[in-house]
Amino acid sequence: MKIIDLTHNISETMPVYPGTEGPKLEVANTYEKHGFKETLLTMFSHTGTHMDAPAHLFAHRPTLDTFPAEQFVGKALVIDCSDLQEGERITMKYIEGIKEKANQAEFILFYTGWDSRWGTNAYFGGYPYITEEVAEYLINSRKKGVGLDVIGIDPISDENLTIHRKLFAETDIVIIENLTGLGEIGNELFTFCALPIKYDNSDGAPIRAIAILQE
Repeated sequence: MKIIDLTHNISETMPVYPGTEGPKLEVANTYEKHGFKETLLTMFSHTGTHMDAPAHLFAHRPTLDTFPAEQFVGKALVIDCSDLQEGERITMKYIEGIKEKANQAEFILFYTGWDSRWGTNAYFGGYPYITEEVAEYLINSRKKGVGLDVIGIDPISDENLTIHRKLFAETDIVIIENLTGLGEIGNELFTFCALPIKYDNSDGAPIRAIAILQE
């Protein structure tokens, strides 16, 4: 068995969505004064590698804490879209070529290679994002979740969050953003785990995402 970590570290210097305050990691207790170390974490619920719940946009839709744990684990497939250039979109052609595997997967993860820009201004540029046709496929095939190695499933310019709204309006799919390391997995089905912090009325939460590969 091989485990691949798909999660960015949370730090005070990490990229955050424009307009969002970055996280704070304050040492609250020290070895010298208290005999142990403890850190006070202050951050928004959609910080770093994180998961969006349908309740992120719709008040009447489910929050992450109401989902059973099995929602966050399942069979996944990475789809390689790393040939896309800035401003280009992830279309159905990337799914059509591997439709049989894609249909078997519970999670579809799109590898764009954009995680290599993490920590630079280029990370906020014209990253690839999925079309509404791809969103329709995810809805109709009843996926548990969709993930990308970019900062959003919609372009930053789309203040209406069109793709988010389309996915969340009627389905209980989750959206995972800011993944990393998807290029290490290959093109076979594998077990994906993306476990969010469990807190009341969770509209979204940081996750520890991993891939489990059978060797």
